[in-house]
Amino acid sequence: MTRPYAEALYYKQQNFPEYFKIYFRKNNQYSQVNHKTSLEKLTRPRLKIAIVTETWAPEINGVALSLLQLCKGLQKQGHKILLIRPTQKQKCKEFSPNKECLVMPQGIPRYPSMQFGWPQYGKVTQAIDSFEPDVVHIVTEGPLGFAALHVAKIRKIVVSSGFHSPFQEFSRFFDLAFLVKPIQHYLRWFHNHTQLTCVPSKHTEQGLRAFGVTCPLAVVGRGVDTQRFSSKYRSAILRKRWGADENTRVMLYVGRLSPEKEIHVLIGAYQLMLRQQQKVKLVIVGDGPDLSRLQKMPIASEVIFTGSLVGMELAEAYASADVFVFASQVETFGNVVLEAMASGLPVVAYDYACAQQQIQHQQSGWLCPLGRTEVFTQTMLQLPEQAILHQMGQVAMQQVQKTGWQHAVQQFETALYQVVQDHRMVT
Repeated sequence: MTRPYAEALYYKQQNFPEYFKIYFRKNNQYSQVNHKTSLEKLTRPRLKIAIVTETWAPEINGVALSLLQLCKGLQKQGHKILLIRPTQKQKCKEFSPNKECLVMPQGIPRYPSMQFGWPQYGKVTQAIDSFEPDVVHIVTEGPLGFAALHVAKIRKIVVSSGFHSPFQEFSRFFDLAFLVKPIQHYLRWFHNHTQLTCVPSKHTEQGLRAFGVTCPLAVVGRGVDTQRFSSKYRSAILRKRWGADENTRVMLYVGRLSPEKEIHVLIGAYQLMLRQQQKVKLVIVGDGPDLSRLQKMPIASEVIFTGSLVGMELAEAYASADVFVFASQVETFGNVVLEAMASGLPVVAYDYACAQQQIQHQQSGWLCPLGRTEVFTQTMLQLPEQAILHQMGQVAMQQVQKTGWQHAVQQFETALYQVVQDHRMVT
């Protein structure tokens, strides 16, 4: 149905008899669609979107996994995707873009599990010219993202971006504090040269405004697959493998093992709990550049390091724990908080980003003031018994049952439509 025809139908039906008007069924009731915007949503054209990213599934990080869900949702809505990314050793089996442009990868120094893409300007230009996108959405601000920004500007294609990783904060944890201001300057310049920047939370939006990002910002939230993560995957066999019986409180961390995640805080609190003769276990799931340092801590022999887990192994790890502990203070969102809650775990985290949005203090977890490491440690030391943790975990699981990816996809789609429309009005 074309837009002119749809609009004509909308206006013409106002003169129809009541019994002849168009109705839609919803929740076993019938309601008349009487807003022009409802018909516009049915008739607006699908977009051709070039997604530029230096991380992609099956890499294990929040950016890659969130982007995968957004791309799947957009494609399901009928939009076409050109994916521009570095070559990977493994192939993503969950999503096939309409077109793909692969560039040479390069490992990031001191962070070998991550990579950036070489700014192969000619290859990126050819891919964009061939695809003729309505919008170029740049997920990462590295060399590949910089090249795509330049190509889009030359071709006068509207550009949106995503802000997912606070690299200016990460540098403090890698003895690179002298790079904080230069990185901030670059990020500010980069995002201010786009027509829109998508952020995962209000907290991130406020942070970007604070260091001078003035371009339009749109909050595009996150979701969780409640079929993939659920308390039904709890495994007595896995708990036994961890050395935990039915009375042992298992504390779990899932994520990168990197200095900015402050996992040493978890291990330090765990050491104090053992000294108090508490019956607890600490399980750390993930890999990263901080692994060797963490394994050298005095109490590390009592910590269970599982390495990276995916699929059912990850789901079972979540569900088989009793509480999720997350000491990072540099998150833009924190998808793992949603995954833990969906798995039936109460969460100990700082009061910001995803935790601030989702956790009800002392009902589905505990929120600690940012910067107050001693409060976080004390909260871990005072964790209640298993029965109470289980009750709180059930509350947490109920809270996120409706936090699927559909709403986030709709937010992203709406933001892209708006920036394309604004661009066309100007040009």
